[in-house]
Amino acid sequence: MQKSRVPLTDERLVQIIGTLLRVGVLLAAGVVLLGGIFYLGQSGSTLPRYQAFRGEPADLRSVSGIIRDLFSFRAAALIQFGILLLIATPIARVLFSLFAFFREGDAIYVLVTLFVSCLLIFSLVGGGI
Repeated sequence: MQKSRVPLTDERLVQIIGTLLRVGVLLAAGVVLLGGIFYLGQSGSTLPRYQAFRGEPADLRSVSGIIRDLFSFRAAALIQFGILLLIATPIARVLFSLFAFFREGDAIYVLVTLFVSCLLIFSLVGGGI
């Protein structure tokens, strides 16, 4: 028996994309909030020094470092992971749109969305080249 494909209407596509964006932003906000609470529990009693700017440590500037520190239960890594989730949300939207347009057979929209996907990937991976 062959499965019949349910047509993906424009209204349904907009609903799915809206839900994807909402869930992504709420999940990212929840992770950052949890990380902030955890951070205050770990480092809330230390006094800030405003005389010199100190950026994030090198291990929190890469995805692999963030994931590694996440498994070490560092609160700053949890906050950074929430930021990564927030960045990944619109990327997931573009990739879902690419899949939906490909499924519908919209060649022009597939090409445009593929171009946008390539720009996003280039800016994240090799934008400094």
